[in-house]
Amino acid sequence: MSSNSIVGFKIKGLRESKNISIEELSERSGLSVEQITSIENEQYLPSLGPLIKVARALGVRLGTFLDDNDSLGPVVCRAEERELNSSISFSNDATDARKHMEYHPLAKQKTGRHMEPFIIDIQPSEEKEFKLSAHEGEEFIYVMEGEVEIEYGKEKYMLKEGDSIFYDSIVKHHVHGAPGKAAKILAVIYIPF
Repeated sequence: MSSNSIVGFKIKGLRESKNISIEELSERSGLSVEQITSIENEQYLPSLGPLIKVARALGVRLGTFLDDNDSLGPVVCRAEERELNSSISFSNDATDARKHMEYHPLAKQKTGRHMEPFIIDIQPSEEKEFKLSAHEGEEFIYVMEGEVEIEYGKEKYMLKEGDSIFYDSIVKHHVHGAPGKAAKILAVIYIPF
């Protein structure tokens, strides 16, 4: 079972355990019934924005969808383990919904966390239309390799290797590679719960 199927499976399990119908979850999260159904059935790979909305609507942390086992102490993620560990692919919410971003969670076992740290591999894409999303919290991004473009409100920021950005995620935003370029970023997402 891939991480993606685990995410859909966990969302469905949590929704059913709380006796929440798909329609109710749709109303609470602002996502369409079709979107939720396709996420649960693994037909649609959402970006993080919709996943965060589903988590809040279900009253759980985003990490609940990603965790394997919980740990109260510090969590060390070794480089070699990160490559072997399951990664999670999301679409970039681009119109073609291909897997443009591969997320490597760095704190999957840390229980009760408010930050979600990831190494994200961004595949090259010529896509020009992106669906911006907003959610509560803050995001910090550090470019490890390549170039990324961040649409934030009405502004666009180009970041190169070694650059970083910190922003409030309540403003509509989208992170993607510079046109036709691959990139690797460290992203830390803080979600108040």
